[in-house]
Amino acid sequence: MTRLKVLISAYACEPGLGSEPGVGWNLACSLGTLHDVWVITRANNRSSIESALADAPMASVHWVYYDLPKTVRALKRGQFGVRPYYYLWQIGILRVARQLHEDVKFDVVQHATFAKYWSPSLLSRINAPFVFGPVGGGESAPFAFWMGFGFRGVAYETARHLLRWLSERDPMVRRTLRESEAVLVTTEEAAARVASIGAEGVHVLPEAALSQQEIDELGRRAEMSSPDRPLRFVSMGRLLHFKAFDLALRAFADTRLEDAEFWIVGAGPKRASLERLSARLGIAGRTRFLGALPRKDALDVLCQCDILVHPSLHESGGWVCLEAMAAARPVICMDLGGTAVQVTEKTGIKIPALSRSQAVQGIASAMQLLGGDPVLRATLGQGGRRRVRESFEWTARALEITGVYEDVVGRQ
Repeated sequence: MTRLKVLISAYACEPGLGSEPGVGWNLACSLGTLHDVWVITRANNRSSIESALADAPMASVHWVYYDLPKTVRALKRGQFGVRPYYYLWQIGILRVARQLHEDVKFDVVQHATFAKYWSPSLLSRINAPFVFGPVGGGESAPFAFWMGFGFRGVAYETARHLLRWLSERDPMVRRTLRESEAVLVTTEEAAARVASIGAEGVHVLPEAALSQQEIDELGRRAEMSSPDRPLRFVSMGRLLHFKAFDLALRAFADTRLEDAEFWIVGAGPKRASLERLSARLGIAGRTRFLGALPRKDALDVLCQCDILVHPSLHESGGWVCLEAMAAARPVICMDLGGTAVQVTEKTGIKIPALSRSQAVQGIASAMQLLGGDPVLRATLGQGGRRRVRESFEWTARALEITGVYEDVVGRQ
């Protein structure tokens, strides 16, 4: 394996977090064990990164911090300001990256975050092989489920579809995809959409992974969980319409597991309606809403429960299913998007997404089956740990991406 000089763009990049900041950080660190890596990220990530580096220095990873002037950063306030700010940040780092390339002569350049295929990167314009991704965003909630979203949820999904449609016609997005030597996407849905725009060298490669330390720690925590307690289901994530926790609550109410509990970790605009729903269903006494928790505390809760229920209707591939599998907890999820890539019949139960009523029935049947069969829970739990170690560990992910690097560099 040749040690390469790699430039990574990671707008979102922070240690100790999940989601996109965690992807940016862990991707850079894992690739730094194989290559000499330079990372361009936002200046507001500097303090958390340097704090982590003080405890665990990485000589092969070099950090370059860039932000726009304070007057321009005011654009970023509010949800709708992030996109124009990100565009301007991309323009700003192009000059920085070109100067770096003159000094270093990179073998390959990669865009890591933002991890949406319809958010462009200008680093494709550097005279070096360019790898875009892993990126997602091609997944959509099936229309059969929209009737349960409420007005705001339908408005959100409509706006998301429109923004994605417009973004696919953005010249910057199209140029990014067409100039990429390789496009890494998280799901087959995203692969189809980028191919329709003209992308070549498309590979399906999930973005999320866990470190070996995290996998080992989750296994230890899970083993310490007391068996002398009620059976517990858990759902974790932002309480938003497309997370579809209402389907999980309805399914829980339909089971015959009268002594079981359902814990929900997360905050969001749907909390009040979910609490009202649990009261109407007669399960309020067995349902706990724990709110938003720091990641460490959330993982403690996960290890105190037996089965993860993750009914999200569009997702490129979150971390919670991997964390549950690493903790030897079986997963019940929808057969959609990135979650369907992570979970297999050896690690959990995937529910077809045909209609709301069918989904509730399918989730309830899976809850009943797993809740009543501790041997099956243990078998699927161990299958999950094996799958995370083999396919969703950061060292293995870095080797997969290195294979892509060697392919694109070899074609030059």
